[in-house]
Amino acid sequence: MNSDTALRRLARAVGLMLDWHDATGLRRETTPETLRRVLGALGLPVADDAQLHDSMAQWRIAHRVQPPLVTADPGLPVCLRLPPDRYRLTAEDGTSAEGRSQPAPGGASLLAPALPGYYQLETAGHRVTLAVAPEHGLRLADACPGGRAWGLAVQLYSLRRTGDGGFGDYTALADFAVGAAGQGADAIALSPVHAQFTAVPTRFSPYAPSSRLRLDIRHADAEMLLGELTPAFPPQLADEWSRLEALNLIDWPAATAARLARLRQIFDVFQAQAPASLRDSFSAFRAEGGAALERHARFEALQAVQLAHDPQKFHWRDWGAALRDPESPAVADFAAAHAEEVDWHAFLQWQADRGLAAAQRAAREAGARIGLVADLAIGVDGGGSDAWSRQDEFLQGVEVGAPPDIFNRRGQGWGITTYSPHGLRANGFAAFREMLGTAFRNAGGVRLDHVLGLRRLWLVPEGATPDQGCYLRFPLRDLLRLVALESARHQAVAIGEDLGTVPDGLRPQLERAGLAGMRVMWFEQTAQDFTPPQRWTQGAVAMTSTHDLPTVAGWWEGRDLAWREELGFTIPGLEETRAEERPKLWDAFCKSGVAEGPVPGPHEAARVADAAAAHIGRARCELALLPLEDAVAAVEQPNLPGTVEEHPNWRRRLAPPVERMFQDPAIEQRLRGLARARRAP
Repeated sequence: MNSDTALRRLARAVGLMLDWHDATGLRRETTPETLRRVLGALGLPVADDAQLHDSMAQWRIAHRVQPPLVTADPGLPVCLRLPPDRYRLTAEDGTSAEGRSQPAPGGASLLAPALPGYYQLETAGHRVTLAVAPEHGLRLADACPGGRAWGLAVQLYSLRRTGDGGFGDYTALADFAVGAAGQGADAIALSPVHAQFTAVPTRFSPYAPSSRLRLDIRHADAEMLLGELTPAFPPQLADEWSRLEALNLIDWPAATAARLARLRQIFDVFQAQAPASLRDSFSAFRAEGGAALERHARFEALQAVQLAHDPQKFHWRDWGAALRDPESPAVADFAAAHAEEVDWHAFLQWQADRGLAAAQRAAREAGARIGLVADLAIGVDGGGSDAWSRQDEFLQGVEVGAPPDIFNRRGQGWGITTYSPHGLRANGFAAFREMLGTAFRNAGGVRLDHVLGLRRLWLVPEGATPDQGCYLRFPLRDLLRLVALESARHQAVAIGEDLGTVPDGLRPQLERAGLAGMRVMWFEQTAQDFTPPQRWTQGAVAMTSTHDLPTVAGWWEGRDLAWREELGFTIPGLEETRAEERPKLWDAFCKSGVAEGPVPGPHEAARVADAAAAHIGRARCELALLPLEDAVAAVEQPNLPGTVEEHPNWRRRLAPPVERMFQDPAIEQRLRGLARARRAP
């Protein structure tokens, strides 16, 4: 076997795709150099024939090992890489059954239990977790019988409330949820609220977090925690609070510093004077969070100290060798010496959890049948808490991105990493399961960003350009079973962001597992016209737009085109295409019965926003979600992909404040139009 053939064989076995089809349908081949670089990042160096031989042997050995968790369908055979033997199967309620597995190719097989759940299997001297998934998770039709439900999608930071200190918090979210439910909304879909970097407030993209296992503590509001013991605002902090609150663009560094200063005041009083009941509640939260919470709190404290000594030591790989291992004695010694700081970061997580739980509770009590829909980012910053805490389960030396397409001819590198499919299997999918549990914990649903990543992800080696990457396959069947199982256990829906170049056959697989897709108005069109909403996919979510796309008002006015012109992102012919699409969109509104009359002018975007809200209301989809930007007819979009500093991404605040939002006549009219359209036959 020559080296190129062996290289391709190893790459294929590992899950690297040797060829793929681009956005135009053209077949592309992955270069040998890219295969070598990505294999090396996966821990399988292939720089020469000797390394290639050793890596192939290493892979064969790893592939023969029985993983600690196996997923299964109820009542169907489960294959094990173990010899046939007697076994004991124990359910979560403690009941058990015994039997004998049968010989099968590569090992043994047995029948999975008929009831979904997690089981402990003991056989042949091994202990294996058996995750038996239901046919599908909780579907939208299960959560909202009769269908035709609607809700709002909101960037949490964009909400305003009196006394918020410069950006939206969980208290504003609770008030917003109650107001939305009062209008008839069943769902409030959130931007991600994953943990960011407390010591680095300049990092605030919700899609590049430090941890998906913990929450963004900047949105915590602890003003009601201590009751009469709550300390007064120092005058200087009160002035800064008011200044930040008046801004239309969030000053993240200043607003984060102010929020943390206030939370630290409350923490100090909590430590000194909190009643036993509150202390017990905090202790219970820490006990429930276990080692994962402790590792995150330690990471936050460690990173703050490292950066204080050297601003270049953001990434944990730049720390001293002993501190790179979360289980090292050096890290334990650090935690003991900085116990109060570790307590402080655990306290912040407690407050965030309390706030998010209160918002979900308020939404459900106000009548929302789903309530909050959490958003799961596709990855994390490689220098963050998750990647440090679970190094065996994360990809190193690569970043997640996208291949070149008609909008990004150079491809995209997103500056984030994610789970290694092989690390997940070897560790019983522990991080993935914990991530799902965190997301479902305080929500009635979860949206999986870039759900295509459950099947494959584009990986770009460090130092390479995005067009020099390749696709890595993921264990789709296992991941879908775990999503369905966790969805059913939490009685919460799952939504998959299935936009972009969708691999053949993926959408039917998602639908069978109970994941609702997304149907965005801009993409529901042919070369001739926009697709009538009555023909959109029933088991999906209808939306006017997303955070990465123009708002309805901005699209109509051409604000996104102006930004592209200003930043040099112009695509030839786009302005002419827009001029042709405006009358087509208005015609679609007229045909769906939500508009009439001549095409509005460029400055009549509010009328178009009214019609767009009602238009998605007419969709056949089980759920319609209206972005808050379109509910208030905002012109600017939250994020402009491909920019960092050039566009004020993730910084825009919306008016009016939540206490007056649902009394605003224009907003109320728009939501009434959406609600009426959902009730229409």
